[in-house]
Amino acid sequence: MQETFHVTDVLAIVAVVSSIAFLIYFAVKTLLTSNLFQKGVNLYQQQDYQGAEAAFRQVMAQNSTNDMVRLLLGDVLREQGNIAEAKACYEDAISHSPKNPQGYLRLANVLMQQEQRQAAIDNLQQAKELLQKQRQPEKAEKITQLLAKMNAKLK
Repeated sequence: MQETFHVTDVLAIVAVVSSIAFLIYFAVKTLLTSNLFQKGVNLYQQQDYQGAEAAFRQVMAQNSTNDMVRLLLGDVLREQGNIAEAKACYEDAISHSPKNPQGYLRLANVLMQQEQRQAAIDNLQQAKELLQKQRQPEKAEKITQLLAKMNAKLK
């Protein structure tokens, strides 16, 4: 008894093999990106800011949608005194993930360093509102207290 392959059988085999190849590719890519990210975090914790910056930039090149990397790259740049580029990283993180309060908090910190108090207050207010929506009342309350102190100094 001889079996014959039909075009549909060949197409099905090609589809399965292609799917498996893509899964393997993305698994390897994810693993490499994850290792680079962890390397960047470790270097940051060791205060090797240049090394951390290089690692985070590599992660960004491989996965430009990772907003946590944008925030950490901004932190590294801020630690190196590159406030303008750090600010751009935080603004980029906010534009990609406007519901993440961490971007607003970090941007507010940079704005305070640049003595842009009103812009910092606006970003703190935005972060507070997001934290309230995300049911994080303790963090929102800390920002409320900080805003009260900042507003008292403005008067």
